Amino acid sequence: MANQSHRQLWPGVTLALASAVLFGLSTPLSKLLLAAVEPQLLAGLLYLGAGGGLAIIHLGRAAIGLPAPEAPLRRTDLPWLAAVVIFGGVAGPLLLMLGLERTSAASGSLLLNLEGLATMAIAWMVFRENVDRRLLVGAAAILAGAMVLSWTGQRIDFDAGGLMIAAACLCWGIDNNLTRKLSSADPVVTALIKGLAAGVVNLALALLRGATLPAPPTIAAAALVGFFGIGVSLVLFVLALRHLGAARTGAYFSLAPFIGALVATGALGEPLTPQFVIAGVLMAVGLWLHLSERHGHMHQHDALEHEHSHVHDEHHRHHHEGPVTEPHSHWHRHEPLRHKHVHYPDLHHRHGHG
Repeated sequence: MANQSHRQLWPGVTLALASAVLFGLSTPLSKLLLAAVEPQLLAGLLYLGAGGGLAIIHLGRAAIGLPAPEAPLRRTDLPWLAAVVIFGGVAGPLLLMLGLERTSAASGSLLLNLEGLATMAIAWMVFRENVDRRLLVGAAAILAGAMVLSWTGQRIDFDAGGLMIAAACLCWGIDNNLTRKLSSADPVVTALIKGLAAGVVNLALALLRGATLPAPPTIAAAALVGFFGIGVSLVLFVLALRHLGAARTGAYFSLAPFIGALVATGALGEPLTPQFVIAGVLMAVGLWLHLSERHGHMHQHDALEHEHSHVHDEHHRHHHEGPVTEPHSHWHRHEPLRHKHVHYPDLHHRHGHG
């Protein structure tokens, strides 16, 4: 039972933490770029770097020896993809930029931590993911650590700007949950479409507002940061969703602010403050609570048809014609199955709990 739990837990946790590390690393690097680039223009360049870089990888898979694309996006995925682009790539960044113009930096930093809370709340209350007390306490500890890390001693001014930033976090929470609907499709294609669409919109809005493009080396640096910090990070996030579900993936991803602050302290020479130490302890407690979680019960799998990369485990007992390599991808049907084992809300365990 324990070995099975770890096999299910660790692929998703590793992917989610890697996604958080890359996104966290992008934060201090973006701060350096903001000295030369207007905020919304930088957002556009970052997203274009993400989408453009992933498009090059996608088109050159064969040349660089990468495996063929996984399950393709289907017509039924298009409404979810459109919603992901609108909420996560357009509305979220736009509301953030408008909010930052109308509120203090301290309030904005604190309010941005609402994204993780929004992701978990939507997954729990709307999509009926199982969220037990241990996960809630762990998420609260991680969120508290992020807020301690952001606190500058100033009061929170929950003004019109604060409402816009809170709305941006809600958009990203919706985005994270809707992205789970696309998690069985090829993550590179999903991420590159979102990156290109969001990049074009943000860049166009910034230029219309009078922003000017920086020097070519700065554009290249922003594109590189966007490719790894947004593009590759998003691919890893989507892969983590397959194993953990939106609530747990969002909880692990909430470590990104701490990772960014750690890099800023070590590489950029910012001081190691008491609040950083307190935040680190809180986040470590939250991470331990999540890593030590075990969720298992007797449950019923209804019939399910979908396509994704898989191996022939207990959820893939179907026949093939001709030779089969592992892992492989094809459209297949899961017959109804009732059994008990330790599991998380992955592709095969999307059942609700009251």
